[in-house]
Amino acid sequence: MDIRIRPFVRGDRDQVADLVNAHIAAVVPGMSVSVQGLLSQLEREPGEFIVDRWVRERVTLVAEQRGRVVAAAHLLGYGDDEHTGPDYRDAGEIRWLVCWPPAPYWPDALAAGDALAVACHAQFNRWGVMRRYADGALPAPGVFGVPEQWPHVRGIYERAGFRHDGRTEVVFVARVDGLRRPTAPLAELDTRRTLGTNGTRITAVLGSEDVGYIEVDTNLDAGPRMSRLGAWADVGNLWVDEAHRRRRIGSWLVGQAATWLHLGGTACLLDYADADDGPYAAFLSASGFTVLTRTARGFAC
Repeated sequence: MDIRIRPFVRGDRDQVADLVNAHIAAVVPGMSVSVQGLLSQLEREPGEFIVDRWVRERVTLVAEQRGRVVAAAHLLGYGDDEHTGPDYRDAGEIRWLVCWPPAPYWPDALAAGDALAVACHAQFNRWGVMRRYADGALPAPGVFGVPEQWPHVRGIYERAGFRHDGRTEVVFVARVDGLRRPTAPLAELDTRRTLGTNGTRITAVLGSEDVGYIEVDTNLDAGPRMSRLGAWADVGNLWVDEAHRRRRIGSWLVGQAATWLHLGGTACLLDYADADDGPYAAFLSASGFTVLTRTARGFAC
């Protein structure tokens, strides 16, 4: 079988970017990552400012089959000292693995993906890690875990011994111009806009009391990471004080955020819910969101 597993070299960048972008596009419409953005993730992930500082080793491997890069994987090895979070201490992670699915003109592509997964385990053995994780965290908004659009990747992980023992998360998307803009449910309700912990915070103010807020992050395409991204944002936080819930304040806040995002030209807004959080999923649907994907998080072996 003509499969060669080797380290990524710079000359692979266009083929690997095409492979990565095909997986991204199957999850998020019209989105892609630039070659420069992909190379940046292979070196460091500044957006993961807590977890990334625990990484001690980074390796990217490719599976070359008949002269073509058919699969690629990015691996991380974490530290084993007290500065590393306990869940990551002395762990190895397949940050992502992508592979072309079988096609009539290339029916044995999955064999390369399986061989690559075996090579990932071999790398973990060389690092001497005590636990092993797998994910699909490509450098694009809304793409993490193993989305339902990648059954071939899930199959590779499962054949390599990984099992899903985490949660399933639902990713929602809405066109900003399609989000509901309800009127204020209380005449005296007002807003205040500040910088929040996860983006711009729009706070619902009732008299002198803060009764809720929504945070929206519009910095998803900062720098050279994305190409053909358009203008996307995601909901960083949405909170309503328990004493003021079920008064349509949350819906009103989403509408206020939509108005603000529209002024800046944002086209789409992402939000997330656990698969078993029916009430929040129903709230998002009523506000104008639709399901983009369901993604399985927490593969381990």
